[in-house]
Amino acid sequence: MIRIPYSARNGDVHLAVDDLGGAGGDPLLLVMGLGVSRFWWPDGLVAALIDAGFSVAAFDGRDAGGSTHFDDVPSGNPVTGLLRRRPLAYTAEDMTDDTVAVLDALGWQRAHLFGVSLGGLVAQRTALRHPHRVHTLTTFAAVSSDVRGAAVLRYVHLPFLARLTRLRHPEGRDGDVAAGLDLARMIHAPGHPFDEEDARLRVERELDAGLPSGVRDSRAQARQVSAGWHGPRLRDLRVPTLVLHGAQDPLARPAAGRRIAASVPGARYVELPGTGHDLPREVWPTVAREIRALAG
Repeated sequence: MIRIPYSARNGDVHLAVDDLGGAGGDPLLLVMGLGVSRFWWPDGLVAALIDAGFSVAAFDGRDAGGSTHFDDVPSGNPVTGLLRRRPLAYTAEDMTDDTVAVLDALGWQRAHLFGVSLGGLVAQRTALRHPHRVHTLTTFAAVSSDVRGAAVLRYVHLPFLARLTRLRHPEGRDGDVAAGLDLARMIHAPGHPFDEEDARLRVERELDAGLPSGVRDSRAQARQVSAGWHGPRLRDLRVPTLVLHGAQDPLARPAAGRRIAASVPGARYVELPGTGHDLPREVWPTVAREIRALAG
């Protein structure tokens, strides 16, 4: 895949952006999840979206990948970050404004948004704060923007979080690769084969680009999840919305996706059988088809 790099800025925050192809198609911006970079999007899924008529771009949110990190801000881990009453470094509104800064850098007045996990949360809030910049909204494996703080834990499998905190890996590249592969296996569900080759490709190209391992940076993850939201509720959202969720998601319960769909007027909910907290190749045609139907 040919990547054309861009640079966006929101004030002092630099945002790393890639144009992934499909020039002339409908603009579609991909918003990745907690901690990890734009290199984690599967090439096959991007190709399916381009074939469906989209011009596709992806970016690293603040505190991820090649974008600005706030390493000088003291922070704990994602669970303690979630329970904080005040943001550690920035707000959820700042994260939505980053998304708009990326649209500006790409020269896109409006775009379709597709967010995964935390990226789905950012996409929801971008559509609420900047509805004039969003054609449609698609989320996958996300929790509702209306659920905040400790209430999020009702929609999360706590044993998964406990297993995640027990993972240990050596320092260095080999440890970074092992950590990425372990996370990829953990978020995968047994309903589809685990494609280790594809997972390794995504983990290694993040490292080959000279980026820190987002999987291992729990402090950055804590800062991201602590970003508080003070904007509108989902009942006020008037952007056409599609909610995708894996039926066997080991991290976020399908009830989380159903709550989003129930909160947004006219939203469509699609549960993907055998799917976890990732997007295996077996669902790429379905995902591309559903987003194309929403855009149409």
